[in-house]
Amino acid sequence: MTDPTDRTDTTDRADSPDATGSPDVTGSPDATGTAHPAGGPAPRRVRVVLVDDHRMFRTGVQAEIGRTESTGVEVVGEAADVDQAVSVIKATRPEVVLLDVHLPGGGGVEVLRRSAALMSDPENPVRFLALSVSDAAEDVIGVIRGGARGYVTKTITGTDLVDSVFRVQDGDAVFSPRLAGFVLDAFASTDAPPVDEDMDRLTQREREVLRLIARGYAYKEIAKQLFISVKTVESHVSAVLRKLQLSNRHELTRWATARRLI
Repeated sequence: MTDPTDRTDTTDRADSPDATGSPDVTGSPDATGTAHPAGGPAPRRVRVVLVDDHRMFRTGVQAEIGRTESTGVEVVGEAADVDQAVSVIKATRPEVVLLDVHLPGGGGVEVLRRSAALMSDPENPVRFLALSVSDAAEDVIGVIRGGARGYVTKTITGTDLVDSVFRVQDGDAVFSPRLAGFVLDAFASTDAPPVDEDMDRLTQREREVLRLIARGYAYKEIAKQLFISVKTVESHVSAVLRKLQLSNRHELTRWATARRLI
């Protein structure tokens, strides 16, 4: 029988391999499901800022991924427009920013432009992951050229979003399926994209509504997807038709199809 006062033996047994010759790796899984040795490194954490002009969407993302003890994601700030975003990001210095492309004040590209110094910090860089309803090539290419590390659409699951955030924290590039092709094509080409004066007349929100109308969505469906009212959708459609000098949604669909916006 072992002498209970023999502390040296107890310590040696705790640090030694088990009966199979393998170290004891029993422990709790972290946010990615990986088990850590008992007494080993703590589960990973990542500090995140949410930037989106829809409060309900930010609330939903916070509820989905911001359960720090289970996901490892700590939401340290939120913003609804460009000025708020730049201020919150500078104040909190998160590891990752989830950034909507279409924001009041100049859009996600403007946030990236004004955060260039933070992104290039050699020791603690702030990295950006675009999270948008839009899957348009020009939106994807615009934020990637601006310095974002990836682009995922709002159809992503909570589990995949958490995984994407950690990958971006590690410096990886992350894209929703098929969006990576836009980036590869854009950076493989040496030609600058042509200027579309008609499209330049439209606001970012009007472009979103335009694409959804052209894809056959009803006003109620657009309102639900963009978190706006049906009346607001109607106002955007009227503005688009007026600016493009079109008469109805059928002409609008033909116009969008000709420019490969659908």
